[in-house]
Amino acid sequence: MLIRTPTELGALIRDRRRQMDLDQATLAKRIGVSRQWVIAIEQGRSRAELGLVLRALDAVGIRLNADSGDAKRVKAPKVDLDAIVSSARKSKR
Repeated sequence: MLIRTPTELGALIRDRRRQMDLDQATLAKRIGVSRQWVIAIEQGRSRAELGLVLRALDAVGIRLNADSGDAKRVKAPKVDLDAIVSSARKSKR
């Protein structure tokens, strides 16, 4: 899943918390923050401390996987369809 905004991250945390049948107070206790902090992060407020966000993700079992995007930069070799068709026609003869 590609997360692009604090709002999307907050929604992911909220959805996972609900799947785990946790209320906001219980999650807050696991993270070591106030319930108001959980409310704010679930609403996508972008001023949350990164360390706390990482603890929140860990508390709900979400793992981050860094992707450098290099795979997107690799260009596939160009395919010459005309050459393939021509070769196929010659081999049928």
